[in-house]
Amino acid sequence: MKTEDKLLYDTDNLEIDLDEFRELVAKNAYYRAERRGFEDGYELEDWLEAEQEVSKQSK
Repeated sequence: MKTEDKLLYDTDNLEIDLDEFRELVAKNAYYRAERRGFEDGYELEDWLEAEQEVSKQSK
C-alpha cells in the first residue's frame, strides 16, 4: 500500500483510491449494521465483510 501518496489500495491487483475505498467500506458496513438493527458487538465483523465485498466489486 502506498500510504505516502494515498494513491492506491492494492489487494490482488485491486487499484482504487484509498479514500474512496474507505468510504465505500464504511457505507457498506453501516448498511450491514442497519439491517441488523445496530446490535452491538458486530462492528469488526461488519467492517471486514464490507472490505471483502467492496474489494470483489472493485476488481
